[in-house]
Amino acid sequence: MDFITLPADDYTLQNVTVPASVLGQSGDLVQTDIGIKNGRIADPIGQRIEMGGALVLPAFVDCHTHLDKGHILPRAQNPDGSFIGALSNVRADHANWTQEDVRTRADFSIRSAYAHGTRAIRTHLDSMNGQHGISWPVLDALKQKWAGKIDLQMVSLISCEGYALPEYLDIARTVADHNGVLGMVSYPVPDLKKILLGHIETAAQYGLSLDFHTDETLDPTSETLRLIAQCVLETGFDAPVLVGHCCSLSSQDEARALDTLDLVAQAGLNVVSLPMCNLYLQDRHANRTPRTRGVTLVHEMKARGINVGFASDNTRDPFYAYGDMDMVEVMRMATRIAHLDHSDPDWVDSFASTPAMICGFDHAGLSVGDPADLLIFTARNWNEFFSRPQSDRVVLRNGQAIDRTLPKYSELDHLFEGTP
Repeated sequence: MDFITLPADDYTLQNVTVPASVLGQSGDLVQTDIGIKNGRIADPIGQRIEMGGALVLPAFVDCHTHLDKGHILPRAQNPDGSFIGALSNVRADHANWTQEDVRTRADFSIRSAYAHGTRAIRTHLDSMNGQHGISWPVLDALKQKWAGKIDLQMVSLISCEGYALPEYLDIARTVADHNGVLGMVSYPVPDLKKILLGHIETAAQYGLSLDFHTDETLDPTSETLRLIAQCVLETGFDAPVLVGHCCSLSSQDEARALDTLDLVAQAGLNVVSLPMCNLYLQDRHANRTPRTRGVTLVHEMKARGINVGFASDNTRDPFYAYGDMDMVEVMRMATRIAHLDHSDPDWVDSFASTPAMICGFDHAGLSVGDPADLLIFTARNWNEFFSRPQSDRVVLRNGQAIDRTLPKYSELDHLFEGTP
C-alpha cells in the first residue's frame, strides 16, 4: 500500500475509521484521530497525516493454531478429506517430525502470521509418544526468537485416552516447565468423567490453564462439552478454560444444546470457533454435497455472556489443506459462515481483544497507552473490507510499518525430497 508515508517521529493518523467497540464505545464504526508517540497509542500529537477514512484495526490474536502440523500437506495428503483421513495421515507423518523439520515449518508459519498482522499466537503441539521431547524445546526457542514481535504460547495436545499413558505426567511437567497450557482432545469414551476430573486436578496441581478440542463432530450424541462444564463446576476449577470446535451443538436438539450452553456460561468456559477447518472436514461424504457448515453456536454463546473467539486452526495439513495464518481471511470467512454480519457490531473483538483476554496476552486495542500495533486498510467501511482480501494492508508494530514480504513455499521444498 503506497497511500501513506509515516514519519519516524511522533505523528497522528487523522480521519481514520475504527470499530467503536475497540475504543470501548457502543455502536459500529466511528471516525477519529489516532496519535502515536514512542511506539504507543497517544492523544493526537505531532505531524498529522490525512487518512481519508481508512479502516484501522488492532493487530490480531490467533488463539488456536497447530504450528507443528503446518505445511506437511505435500508429504501427508488427506486421501478423502475426512477427519479420520486427516488423523491417520498426521500420525503417520510424525516419523518425519525431527527438531529441524518442526522448526522450519513452524517458523515459516510464524513469519506468515507476522507479515499478515498477527501479534500473538497460541499453538497446540502434538505431545504423545515422546513428541513432547522434540517439539516443545523447538517452539520454546522460537518463542525466544520472536519475542517482541510475536507472543507465542504452547498447549499440549493429547487424546483423552492418553491420560492413562505412563508419559502423561511427564507431558504435564513439560507444559509447566515451559509456562504452557494443559490441553486435551475430548470425545466420548468410557470413564471420560474420571479422565476429565484427573486432568483438571493435574492442571490445578501445576497451576496451569486448560484448553480442550471438544466435540469436533456432527454426531449429536457427543456431549463432552457438557461434561467439561459439569466437571469444572464440580471441582471449582478457577483458572481459564478454553474449549474449541464444539461442532456437535449445531446438530443437537435445540433445547438440549441451549441447556448445555447455560452450563458453559455458568462454568465460565471460553470458546474458540474454527470455521474454516470445520467447514472443510464436517459433513464430508463421497459423492454427496455437504448439508451443514459445522460451525458452533456462536451467537447463542455470545448472548449468554460466553467469551467467543475465532482462530486459524490448521494450515496446509491434512486437517485443513489451505490457509496462510492470515486472520483477515479468518475474519472474512467467519463472517460469511457464521453470519456475523447483520448482527452485533462488536464481533471484531473476537479476533483481537477477546482472545487476548482468554489467553492472558497483553491487551490488543487502540486505547491511549496501548502498543501501536495496528493494521491500516484502504477499505473505509465493512463492505469494502469484506469485499477484497486486503492484500495491500499496512501493518504497524510499535508505530512503524513492517516489511510484509511473505516467505516463499520453495523454502520448504527440502523437507519433502523423495515425496511422491
